[in-house]
Amino acid sequence: MNSSHRFAKALSRGILRVAFRVRLREWQHVNPSGRPTLIIANHVSFLDGALLWAFVPGRVRFAISTLQARTWWIRLIVRWTGLYPLDQLNPMAFKSFIEELKAGHTMGIFPEGRMTRTGGLMKMYQGPATAADHAGADILPIHIEGAQFHVSGNLGKRVRVRRWPRVTLTAGAPRQLELPRGLSTRERRQAAAHALGEMLTETAAIARDTACSVPHALIEAARAHGPGQLVIDDMGRTPWSYRTLFTKAHAIGELIARRHAAGANVGLMLPNSAGSAAVLIGMLLHGRVPAMVNFTAGAGTIKQAMRTADVTTVYTSRRFIDEGGFQELADALAAELDLRYLDDLREEVDTGLKLTALWRAWRGSIPVPSQRDDPAVILFTSGSEGLPKGVVLSHGNLLANCTQITARMPFLSDEVLFAALPLFHAFGLTGGLFLPLMNGVRTFLYPTPLHYKLIPELVYDVYATAIFGSNTFLAGYARHADPMDFTHLRYVVAGAEKLQEGTRRLWLDKFGVRILEGYGATETSPVLSVNSPRRYRAGSVGPFLPRVEYRLEPVDGVREGGRLIVRGPNIMLGYLRAEQPGVLEAPGYEFADGSDGTGWYDTGDIARVEDDFLILVDRAKRFAKIGGEMVSLAGVESLAHALWPQLPHAAVAIPDARKGERIVLITEHPDVNRHALTRRIQETGGSELSVPAEIRIVDAVPTLSTGKTDYRACRALAESALPS
Repeated sequence: MNSSHRFAKALSRGILRVAFRVRLREWQHVNPSGRPTLIIANHVSFLDGALLWAFVPGRVRFAISTLQARTWWIRLIVRWTGLYPLDQLNPMAFKSFIEELKAGHTMGIFPEGRMTRTGGLMKMYQGPATAADHAGADILPIHIEGAQFHVSGNLGKRVRVRRWPRVTLTAGAPRQLELPRGLSTRERRQAAAHALGEMLTETAAIARDTACSVPHALIEAARAHGPGQLVIDDMGRTPWSYRTLFTKAHAIGELIARRHAAGANVGLMLPNSAGSAAVLIGMLLHGRVPAMVNFTAGAGTIKQAMRTADVTTVYTSRRFIDEGGFQELADALAAELDLRYLDDLREEVDTGLKLTALWRAWRGSIPVPSQRDDPAVILFTSGSEGLPKGVVLSHGNLLANCTQITARMPFLSDEVLFAALPLFHAFGLTGGLFLPLMNGVRTFLYPTPLHYKLIPELVYDVYATAIFGSNTFLAGYARHADPMDFTHLRYVVAGAEKLQEGTRRLWLDKFGVRILEGYGATETSPVLSVNSPRRYRAGSVGPFLPRVEYRLEPVDGVREGGRLIVRGPNIMLGYLRAEQPGVLEAPGYEFADGSDGTGWYDTGDIARVEDDFLILVDRAKRFAKIGGEMVSLAGVESLAHALWPQLPHAAVAIPDARKGERIVLITEHPDVNRHALTRRIQETGGSELSVPAEIRIVDAVPTLSTGKTDYRACRALAESALPS
């Protein structure tokens, strides 16, 4: 590299640093190694090539489309900077590119071949991956963040564009392609392109996970998308901007902070609404930890949960109690807990507090800063199979999960998310509140997911582009919706329970919408894997999110799959258990091979992995042992759904004196019978042990407030009223 080239790079770096306040992260990975190196990056604007050329040390030749290189000013840049014109549609053009790599040169390319129009990664072309594979090159992924807001990008009015956005360049660790043996040439190219996409996805997740707390991330989002961006809406039909949200949050947070010490656990029993979001964020701004109360669980369960979390005070709203019909619950809770009404705090809102809240919101201040490892929120497991446990999620857990999801499924600030899952549920809290707020997306908070007839109309009315729900809820919406109600939906994500084939097919046939099934747990903040438009396989719950590690441990009697154990930045701080209120039990697992299990979480699910897609088999506890054979209860449910997909079914196992256990099918369908189930098993070649011994027809299969099947209640039904 001659002196004029070095001078040009130094001058370009100086100009770009001043104009775009460029920050470099993990840049130690970008040191020249002398080995063949291929630099890959996401492509979000016309700034990208200049940024990489200026800040990557040494002489790097970045590939540029031959179509773009034909213009006179691009030709000048090519001659000045050494850009490498390349026709990505011509396989032969990569021969010379490969030779450059084999010669030990550092080459750069955008494997998408074009600027993004979705805000995230687009199709990965096979040429760059094949070049790296043939040359045996190191691959250095770099994520460009912030340049998507530049006027030279392709996102237009879908984001807040400006001339001088702040830009961050984040480098991932260099690595080589590791591809399975025995692949055909075509399969090897596909696997290599997929590997490049996963490298960039992982680097994107790392690049975006920079905030030290949830409030800090929300303030940064407001700066990126504009304080006037409308982000919160509810049935009040007066959308709130970031500025309004923070002003109200600072005010209510200050009033609550006056009554509780920093770091205290405080109960919060509120419905989905803009006001609830303000209270929750206000508590986080002031360093108090909200313990989210599941108001559908019953007074006894709530009291036990509050004792477990060492909570003595619960805040709620008189309007919520009155309109929701929860007066009896409130009276029962008040007998043991200090039940306080937020309505009463309005009397303390004076001019001084209003001005203070406005000033803090304008400055973007955080009165009580939190760190990533500090508790952010306490949720309680659904209790579908046992007593609920307190799950403590840190700021880092929530931030990591939001960035992991966004790296896999990008959201743009012109989108609207319809959020009906309750905030006391992890899916509702992370997916319905924090995820959209951190991406400048307007979230419409609706108080209940059970209004099957009204919700489709509201989704249509607010032009929602995304909705999250369980199979139960999505099936209910589809049955009552007009084909045009979901015409604007871009993302329909199913979680919390298994997506049934009938529901998937109904959405596809009636609305032309593909449901993206995901998987997770409260303990994982909550998402572990999810299908996306880029990577989808029906019947799976998608590939793991970036930065998630997994192991499959053998289970006696189970031939298909293993017990799923996971680790990652989104795994909870630990459990709070009823036996030791307030004592945090960190996650860990005892592996059979004796390896260190610190930080690993046992999901309790039996799963297998095919081509990086996670496929759930069943819960470890949801097997019946009949005559020494393990029978999947989820398989029994799938058998019933295949024959009668219109209504829900639940399979449970109860003790049997002769065979150890027997299977009981709880169903709402009046035509379910053992003869049809047996015939189906014979046709498919399955085991007749999967045919339930008893069938119980009920008016409604018990469910939890999140839409999950309540297996404890189903088991009680099976044990209480079955013929001997």
